[in-house]
Amino acid sequence: RLILPAISHDTILNLAADAGRDGDLELEDVQNAGYRDVRCVQSGDPEPGGGCAGRGVIISINFLEETGAYDLIDYFSYDALGDVVWGGFAMPIRESKAQEFYID
Repeated sequence: RLILPAISHDTILNLAADAGRDGDLELEDVQNAGYRDVRCVQSGDPEPGGGCAGRGVIISINFLEETGAYDLIDYFSYDALGDVVWGGFAMPIRESKAQEFYID
């Protein structure tokens, strides 16, 4: 079973780019309710050839901190590419954003 019924294209990076530098982007703008009201947020990727995808993870985690998401939710699950462990993809591990890690 999928958490969301469809892939969301409203990513933090896309919405932040649309809002511009002075735009007001709120947690509710990027959050989608999924199966059993699981709250889902997708960080997004830069355009191909447009930069490091890990940077998108860093921007997204900073956004979640600034909007108080970590204070509102009890459990976070990060899904990242297993073969990419540098840059932003490792941020949840490097900065102790999680208490447990599972590598498959």
